[in-house]
Amino acid sequence: MNDEFDMQIQQTISPVDGSLYLERGLSSGAAIERALAQATAAQKKWRLVSLEERKAVCRKALAYFLTHADEIGSELTWQMGRPVRYTPNEIRKGFAERARYMIDIADEALADIAIPPADGFQRFIKREPLGVVFVVAPWNYPYLTSVNSVFPAILAGNSVVYKPAQQTPLCGDRFAAAFAEAGLPEGVFRHLTLDHDQVAGIIGDSRTSYVAFTGSVAGGQAVQKAIGGRFIIAGLELGGKDPAYVRADADLENAVENLVDGSFFNSGQSCCGIERIYVHESIFEDFVDAFRKLTLTYRLGNPTDQETTLGPMVRPSAAAFARQQVKEAIEKGAKPLIIPSDFPAYPEDSAYMAPQVLINVDHTMSVMTEESFAPVVGIMPVRDDEEAIRLMNDSRYGLTASIWTKDKDAALRIGEQVETGTWFMNRCDYLDPALAWTGVKDTGRGVTLSKIGYESLTRPKSYHLKL
Repeated sequence: MNDEFDMQIQQTISPVDGSLYLERGLSSGAAIERALAQATAAQKKWRLVSLEERKAVCRKALAYFLTHADEIGSELTWQMGRPVRYTPNEIRKGFAERARYMIDIADEALADIAIPPADGFQRFIKREPLGVVFVVAPWNYPYLTSVNSVFPAILAGNSVVYKPAQQTPLCGDRFAAAFAEAGLPEGVFRHLTLDHDQVAGIIGDSRTSYVAFTGSVAGGQAVQKAIGGRFIIAGLELGGKDPAYVRADADLENAVENLVDGSFFNSGQSCCGIERIYVHESIFEDFVDAFRKLTLTYRLGNPTDQETTLGPMVRPSAAAFARQQVKEAIEKGAKPLIIPSDFPAYPEDSAYMAPQVLINVDHTMSVMTEESFAPVVGIMPVRDDEEAIRLMNDSRYGLTASIWTKDKDAALRIGEQVETGTWFMNRCDYLDPALAWTGVKDTGRGVTLSKIGYESLTRPKSYHLKL
């Protein structure tokens, strides 16, 4: 084995059939040192390249992804289990939308900030790149989340060291191929196969200027610990338990259609997926009945089949965790609306899990308070707006929350009181690149996307010139 790799092997087990999909050696200490040295040296030159040239490179890289969307989609299906009818759209829709938007706003977002003239002085503020940006990516939407940081970091004049999740290692290969084809200078983008200790070592290295991490709360805490006494910032997008509130005046059909999709798309493994729903008591029974009927139209099965709409979870342990949450809730009095005969039967130790809808739930149950990240949702009736607000805020997380109503003024009034990073009205489980993507409480800190997202990837430098 050459000095690029450690003797330790990282394996990717496909949730499709439990087979070994891929294995590769961890990057060696020499390879990590080489990557950091090259990224540091390359960034000093890359920052001097014009923004127009940087944008052109990123557009060419995007073109690579769009050309290979079907292949990338098939790889994703085998790596993490999302049905192949959907995986190419991670590239064609969300990835492309975010990449194009961040390219298009780069001139404005990175422009100098002019200060009103003063006699004998010229003053302005420049946005300068930070240096080496370390991106630690998740497996659930590995391209969608990574593009939030990778493209803007490179556009801003930084270099990027990228660590793909163990479940989706081919994402690093695809980013590298895209940027190589686009003509990005060698060293500006590097990807490595790393374990937790190696990640901590890179975070603690003085050459790392910023960390963009998407993952669990425990992972975010580990990132903070690795930073230690260093004066750098980490952008942390962590857990979620996103709520929805359906008011009495909601368009019931629209609310059901979108909330079922928001709960079960990607087998519920979405950062901003719907995990708990509060419905005004006057329409509760109608909502629940319609929600169950639509859920029954999903097709659970092999994700390589174009007809499948619900594939396996990422690994058997994730499904086992969700099943335990459901079991605990039922033991405490919850009622399951989906029975075993509604969906094909799979072994209890498999990654395949049928969707589940629970009623008679309350906040003593972990399924209503702790992240499930699974095709499971609890639905509670509420008396009024005040009770809905209290329950939505009764969580240690705060990524997104949604309200379903015809009353915009009520939506705004209630939104001001809900503790969340994004407040939706009559939509959910969507990320608009023009808006700041951020969270509160244990969901983390920092911002990606929008003009504000560039602020995390640059530092201000003031110019005060006496003429």
